[in-house]
Amino acid sequence: MYKVELSESHFPAQADTPFREMTIGGLLREQAAERGDQLALRELLPNGRMGRDWTYSELLADCEKLGRALASRHAPGSRIAIYAMNCPEWVLTQYAAALAGLTVVTVNPAYIARELNYVLSQSDAAGIYHGTQARGTPLAPIVAEAGADLPKVATHIDLTDLDAMYDGHDRGQLNEAGPDDILQIQYTSGTTGFPKGVQIRHWTVLQNNTDIMRRWGCQPGDTDLTPTPLFHAGASCFMFGCLGMGMTFIPMPHFDPAMLLDTVESEGVQFTGGVPTMLTMIVDELARRPRDVSSVRALMSGAAMVAPELSAQAEKLFDATLLVVYGQTESAVAITLGQLEDGVVERRETIGQPMPHMEVSIRDVNDNSTCAIGEQGEICARGYNVMAGYNDNPEATAAAIDGEGWLHTGDLGTMDSRGYVKITGRVKEMIIRGGENLFPAEIENAMLEHPAVFEVAVVGIPDEKWGEVVACFMRCAKGIARPDSGELKAFIRERLSPQKTPQYWIWVEEFPMTGSGKIQKFAMAEAFVAGKYDDQIA
Repeated sequence: MYKVELSESHFPAQADTPFREMTIGGLLREQAAERGDQLALRELLPNGRMGRDWTYSELLADCEKLGRALASRHAPGSRIAIYAMNCPEWVLTQYAAALAGLTVVTVNPAYIARELNYVLSQSDAAGIYHGTQARGTPLAPIVAEAGADLPKVATHIDLTDLDAMYDGHDRGQLNEAGPDDILQIQYTSGTTGFPKGVQIRHWTVLQNNTDIMRRWGCQPGDTDLTPTPLFHAGASCFMFGCLGMGMTFIPMPHFDPAMLLDTVESEGVQFTGGVPTMLTMIVDELARRPRDVSSVRALMSGAAMVAPELSAQAEKLFDATLLVVYGQTESAVAITLGQLEDGVVERRETIGQPMPHMEVSIRDVNDNSTCAIGEQGEICARGYNVMAGYNDNPEATAAAIDGEGWLHTGDLGTMDSRGYVKITGRVKEMIIRGGENLFPAEIENAMLEHPAVFEVAVVGIPDEKWGEVVACFMRCAKGIARPDSGELKAFIRERLSPQKTPQYWIWVEEFPMTGSGKIQKFAMAEAFVAGKYDDQIA
């Protein structure tokens, strides 16, 4: 851990890891030269068996071949979309595109034609490389429908059609990108509305993701098993981080907790994890049917709040440390991350200390000044890791990055004198009831102490008298009866002041989620106003 003593909520950049302006091509060639015979990429088949393998030498050769094929079809600087479930060709196409001087547009394979059309149009994509299916839904018809009015998207190729994929490899010439070129355009999860395309540079994402793996305790030759989808920053960080560290990368074709644990056991995986929803299912499965997971040295979770109870369960069952990562697509992923030597309190009650080579500050939401130690404000980051901007959206870019270069995350938090950060809520999710500011995360944390509450989301609902009132949406824990509203009110009043008591108590079977596993609170608020939950109000 960093040993600092801060006088205000501003953590200066720490230069404790190598700082390099890296590219995909440079890293591939470096790793092929240093560890050419080591496994770089392994295929996990949908049936849970292992498929093809690539050493670093083989990975470089196939990526250069595919890069020449891509270059024969697309001019340098073009954007190409990948619309597929996790598979080796997803990784190969990403690396090959970088070698051809192209930018990859990552697309959620759950998107329907309307959503796909938006992303292809907004990103100005010249081609789309798609999977055969996503959870049983054929993707080619969706691609055809989405691209019907987009003549510029001239190339539609199935990633599994290797003849089509590699066609032109004998004609194209590599046009390798530079460190400041845009590696990816990733569309944000949309927790507050329609997604925006985040432009991420080569060297920023590679530096950040390699530093993630370093802090996680990874070493060259270790294996990472990633269950999260590659279209999202939370998974691509492991893909790029494994390349940077010289590790073996196994992307799961889809999330299945039993498959994950079986693979950990059979392949001796050292590192894995998932968003909290995934981690909960992994923990439940491991408790139900134990496996030998002694190879795992550390776990990671993030992208949403990780309950302390969940962290404790995971660490006990795996006998390994769980680190919580915090960041967003706009920050090349990680802003803070726990460290292996952190104590239990730091690991379970904070989101760690800032990542190397960047500044992190808690800033007043009214005047943008630096907050005092322990004072709540907006979590902001500044440095190499900040996105190049939102694609073709200068207004949104200016709203996210201020004139001093601070990226405003939209998350509320506090920082202690050692630089450990806690999340306390969302700026836009802050509920103003009768002129008083209420923060959903505080109420959610208190409600999670109730044994019947498995998952919770607190939302502001419009109200004529108060402006907004609090609605508490809950999923019930298995095997426990749902308490009534009177018991819930008494429970929360023992922990929080009266004005923070929810007015509405709503039990649900599931939450509307983004593709990265975040709860879409705006969607629940809209549904409540529309009357969807009228018969469920407790």
